[in-house]
Amino acid sequence: MTSQLTGQTTSQAERPPSPDQIRRAPKVLLHDHLDGGLRPATIADLARETGYDALPEREPERLGRWFREAADSGSLERYLETFAHTCAVMQTRDALVRVAAECAEDLAADGVVYAEVRYAPEQHLERGLTLEEVVEAVNEGFREGERRAQAAGHRIRVGALLTAMRHAARALEIAELANAYRDSGVVGFDIAGAEAGYPPTRHLDAFEYLKRENNHFTIHAGEAFGLPSIWQALQWCGADRLGHGVRIIDDIEVAQDGSVSLGRLAAYVRDKRIPLEMCPSSNLQTGAAPSIGEHPIGLLRRLHFRTTVNTDNRLMSGTSMSGEFELLVDAFGYTLDDMQWFTVNAMKSAFIPFDERLAMINDVIKPGYAELKSEWLFRQTAVTS
Repeated sequence: MTSQLTGQTTSQAERPPSPDQIRRAPKVLLHDHLDGGLRPATIADLARETGYDALPEREPERLGRWFREAADSGSLERYLETFAHTCAVMQTRDALVRVAAECAEDLAADGVVYAEVRYAPEQHLERGLTLEEVVEAVNEGFREGERRAQAAGHRIRVGALLTAMRHAARALEIAELANAYRDSGVVGFDIAGAEAGYPPTRHLDAFEYLKRENNHFTIHAGEAFGLPSIWQALQWCGADRLGHGVRIIDDIEVAQDGSVSLGRLAAYVRDKRIPLEMCPSSNLQTGAAPSIGEHPIGLLRRLHFRTTVNTDNRLMSGTSMSGEFELLVDAFGYTLDDMQWFTVNAMKSAFIPFDERLAMINDVIKPGYAELKSEWLFRQTAVTS
């Protein structure tokens, strides 16, 4: 809104939000890896408790720095190597409960009201746990974290996505596991890992099974590999969402005069409102984008693709949802209206029932942003009174 007396813009909706407002804003997270978000102090503690002696650093601050620097290589394959250490300390029931509970606490403290956190059960079997015991431990941790968050004055709901590793051969087994626990905290399925050489079509049996069961799944596609990965994930496998999907930009041409033309795949993705789980900081580390200012999310937002903002791996990227939005606000001048747009996009794209998504949008997200956008009124009153 513009004041008729001064001609100055006064509405908070037209100003970039402050870091404090970004932190307090309701946020929705669809793409976050459990084994990529551990607290460095927790890794050090669990390593001592379990006798894991291969950590590159023992002191938490130095260990956290090592993870960020090791991941900041420009290579997806090198980025994925850092997970050997986090998975190594997540091999017992107690460790999984602790890590999941702290994940929910940390997200809630950052203003996340709904999160879908993914992990690969097959990577937590080295000390004798069964796949079912892994799922039940993580679910227990998420519920405990939700309770702790509520006691601290925060609200969050966390759903689990079970991930199969695309280089392995257990996708159907993990898909069946996701279906078995779909009414007990697991909201969907995913495949992850290095894209090159491991197309999603290797796991068609898992995707066909999930479609027969009317279940939801997302696929890591279009991160390190290009349009063929996206095309296969959608047209062969039937993905509901695209994990990253950043390479859809390869099917969009921007002319010198600024006009934009979409190829058939990009047009299909936009027309069908297929959600893109964008992870800006992570994409810089893996070489999928050269800088935040040049990240495709800017153009995709302008073109009204169903883009969402996510963290991917909070430990490796040294980030949070608030941190990601701060970067985007600085790079693109986004306002609270833009943040709300991304957040509503994410909530619309979540894998929980429609009525629950709608309630989150109308009863939590929109009121939260309305309150933040109205704060300027009360600051103005305080100044003039």
